[in-house]
Order: sequence, then structure tokens, then C-alpha cells
Amino acid sequence: MQHDEVIWQVIRHKHCSYMAKIETGIFCRNQYNVTGICNRSSCPLANSRYATIRDHDGVFYLYMKTIERAHMPKNLWERVKLPVNYEMALEMIDKHLLYWPKLLQHKVKQRLTKMTQMRIRMRKLALKTREAVIPMPRRQIKREARREIKALNAAVLDKAIENELLERLKTGIYPTDIYNFSQRAFDKLINKEIELNQEVEEEEEEEGVVEYVEGDDELEAEEEEDMEDFSGLPSKESYLEGDDHDSDDEENDDAEEQVVIHKRRALKKSDDNGKAKKKSRVVVEVEQEDGDTRRSLKSLKL
Repeated sequence: MQHDEVIWQVIRHKHCSYMAKIETGIFCRNQYNVTGICNRSSCPLANSRYATIRDHDGVFYLYMKTIERAHMPKNLWERVKLPVNYEMALEMIDKHLLYWPKLLQHKVKQRLTKMTQMRIRMRKLALKTREAVIPMPRRQIKREARREIKALNAAVLDKAIENELLERLKTGIYPTDIYNFSQRAFDKLINKEIELNQEVEEEEEEEGVVEYVEGDDELEAEEEEDMEDFSGLPSKESYLEGDDHDSDDEENDDAEEQVVIHKRRALKKSDDNGKAKKKSRVVVEVEQEDGDTRRSLKSLKL
């Protein structure tokens, strides 16, 4: 059978693991204590009829303990969830603690008020942006700086040794035997040589590539005009055939005929559009070996 007075005498005057004595007073660390002070009316162990409020992740619960469940530690506390509204929570406390002592009811309501105010302050602080103060230990910073310097020096030294060994191997200082190189260094060297070969092949391919470019339009136009001028002229054989019909004596001569083509072009001023018009005149003359007579065949206009 539970006796509250005996329990209190043992806890108060001998030993209690929840008791905390400081200069300002004696406090209780038990999570079910309604006030946090170590006294007879607030002790959850020395009162068989007790009530308090606890917070679980922002949700308030009303805990109640009665003498009828003292022999069942598993079901010792009855828990009731309280609403978020402060007034409705007070009404629910009055409903469940209707026939309980008035002092205990007042302490429970006072605890609910303090916890509600604390929850409001926590929400306001969460909305504000505050600067986070991060400590910077000087010893740790100096130690990391020294390690960085040592690692950098080691990396430079390893790179210099690697380059020197490669140069000696290429120059033939060492004999051409099989060496036990590390697989990582071997793969790195092979990849580097492959990249160099690819770059050389790309440059050679670029040098031998045949490209076709567009020609100058003006030069092509002049060449076409020249070909048109020559296409309109009569051939040398046609003139010789005409002469054969006129006189048979001239056929027996060994004189050679020379055809001299004089091409004259007259350029006029540009029109309003800025384009120049070109006209060409061709004079064909036939000279015989004697040189006494010169006959003008025909004057052609193009």
C-alpha cells in the first residue's frame, strides 16, 4: 500500500536523485513536476493524486495520476491531448479536474499559460533571421595551413622527380630493360602519348584537305565576253575557201597569211544605276607575204 507521507520523509531528508540544490533554492529535475520546485505539494512521487502538462513536438498533453492505478506502473498516467486554442484548453482542464484540489488546478493552468507563451516566443524567433556565431579555433586553422603547405611541397617534389626520370629514360641514360612502374603512372603516360598522336594526326589531316572556293564574278564575266567576241569571227579556213573560188593562182603561192585581230573597246559613262556599258569593235585584216597590197576583209561590230 502506498503511503505519501512516508515517501516524502524518505525523499526529502535522506536521498532523492531528482533533487538539485543551488544557491537560490532546491529544485526538482523530474519531468512530471508541475512547478519545478522540490516541495511537498509539487512532488510527483509523494502525491498519489497528481496532474501536470507536458509538451510533445509542440502539442500539449494533460497527464493525470490516481491512486487506483498505483499498482499498474504501465497504466499509471492518463494522457489527454489539449487543443491549440488557449481558452478551449482551459475549459478541458476544468472538465477533467473538476473534483481535484483547487491548488493543483491553479498550478496546472499556470503551467499551461507559461508553456503557451514560450511556444509563441519560439515561433517569433524562428521567423527572424539571426546571425549564427561560429567559433574559429586558432590552433586548428594553423594546423590545417601547415598541412596544406606540406602537401603542396610534396606534390611539387613528386612532379619534379617524375619529369626528371622520364627525361632520363627518353635520353637513354638507363638501359632498355623492363622496369616495374606503377600501373597508375603507366596509364597516365600512355594516355598522354595517345593525346599527342591524335593532335598530330588532326594537324596532318587539316594540311592535306582539298577545298573548293567561289571564283571572282568580274573575271568570269570578262572571260565570257572575250569568248563571245571570238565566237562571232569567221574562221581562217572560210576566208581561204573564198579566195580559192576567186583565183586559182593564189592557191599555188607559198605565201603565208597572217590574221591580225584588233579589238577595241569603248567604255561609256555609267548610267543612273552605276553600271558601266561596254562595246567592242573587231577589225580583221589579212596580210600577204609581199606586203604591197593590204585588203580589209570586213569590219564587225559586236
